[in-house]
Formats: sequence, C-alpha cells, structure tokens
Amino acid sequence: MGLSNEQLERYSRHIILSQVGGKGQQKILNGKVLIIGTGGLGAPAAMYLAAAGVGTIGLVDYDTVDLSNLQRQIIHQTQDVGKAKIISGQETIAAMNPDVTVHTYDEMVAAANIKDIINDQDYDFIIDGTDNFPAKFLINDACVLLQKPFSHAGIIRFEGQTMTYVPGQGPCYRCVFKEPPPKDAVPTCRQAGVLGVMGGVIGTLQATEALKYILGVGELLTGYLLTYNALTMNFRKVKLPHQKDCAICGEHPTITELTDYEQPTCNLKNKKG
Repeated sequence: MGLSNEQLERYSRHIILSQVGGKGQQKILNGKVLIIGTGGLGAPAAMYLAAAGVGTIGLVDYDTVDLSNLQRQIIHQTQDVGKAKIISGQETIAAMNPDVTVHTYDEMVAAANIKDIINDQDYDFIIDGTDNFPAKFLINDACVLLQKPFSHAGIIRFEGQTMTYVPGQGPCYRCVFKEPPPKDAVPTCRQAGVLGVMGGVIGTLQATEALKYILGVGELLTGYLLTYNALTMNFRKVKLPHQKDCAICGEHPTITELTDYEQPTCNLKNKKG
C-alpha cells in the first residue's frame, strides 16, 4: 500500500532524502517505538517520532503532570497540570499527526510487567526516558533478554549522555555500569536541577537513533557513549568495550530473570525526567 497524497506532502522533506525516500517513509510508518517515561527525555523524543510518522508509539508512565514539569517536558501544556502524563502525551500526538496510533500504559515498569509491555505491540525499538537507576537497569535487562534494541540516556544539571544497545552488536548498559549505585549516591534532577533544554538535546538524539534503526541507515551509537556538556558546548564520543563477563550479555550470563531493584529513597514515586 503506497503513500497517500497527503502523506507525500506531509513527509516530503523525508522523501527527498536519498537515504529515506518513499520506501523509507513507509518503514517509518510501519515502525513501532516504545517510550518509557514521558518526561524530560521522553517528551521531545515522542513529539519528533510522531512528527516523523512513526506509526505506533507506546507511552509508559503512571505519573501526572506537575507545574514543575513544564520547564522541560514539552509534550505537556499548562492546562494539562493534574492530568495523567500518558493522556496528555496521547492528546498532543493526536493533534500533531493522525497517522500515529498511541498505546498508553498507566503503570510503572517492573519485573512483573515490562516484558508484557514490550511484547504488547512487538515494539521495534525502546527508548529509556526514566531518571532513576533501578528503572534503567530493569529496562536494559528486559531488552537484552528479549533481544530488543534500545536507547539509554540521562540528563542532570548541564550534562547529558546517551548510548544505544543493539543485540549482538555491542555492549549493553550493564557492560558500562555493572550494577545500580547505592541509594542516594547520585542525585536526581529533582535534587540537583537540570537546564530545561537538556531533555530536548538528548531526547531528540534518542529519537534520531530510533529512526536510523528503523530505516537501517547511518551509524548508531552502538558501542559508544555520547556525552554532552552544555556549558562548554562539547560533545564527546567514548568507545565502550563489550564485557565478556557481563552478568547479562556476557559469555556466561548469571542474570536470566528480571529483578526489581530498590527505588532510591529520594525518588519513591519514580518520576520521569
């Protein structure tokens, strides 16, 4: 089934790219991306993926919109304060692009549900938009066990980082950060603050990785950690080795089932970004 005249016009700037074209845009329309957390990272990622025409987007979040979110979580508006984030996000995407179907999951990811959420629509790519280590390790472990590619990212103050995992092509998050740090060892954005645009910079990089994966073009951040410092305006790309003794993606994995890690005491609600 080809693109409609309206779609040819809407996605014309994609279609004229030799790396995309009509066939590539159809791949995007057939693509399925799950975004865990509709906060500082997930908000811009969701909006750009929706604008690009990713046909199926999943939003996972159980939080409601707070006034303090609006400084960076651009998918939500002032009138959305008090509304469930997944509903606010779904409404924004629906107003932006009727080609996109949004599936919502009003729950916190946990060992008991994350596989079912990922498998619900057989998502092609996962975006980690959470802001706490227990969730990040859980997402990594689930994606490794399910053989799903995903984008990790984190932001704090004026700094951000991101990396991409593709099964069989490079290290996972655990190869770099072996286990969650002690409780409260690393401050959250709620404690340390974050420049609002940091979510836009790093979240759109995550969306870029998802689109490149769907299209099968370019070089992904597989095997690399990309860091960004807004104060110095420096990007740094650090090569990451695959750890043969990694507990989950190594030659002799010791993690074969998912586990819920204890939430940091400073962030019991597991708020995103």
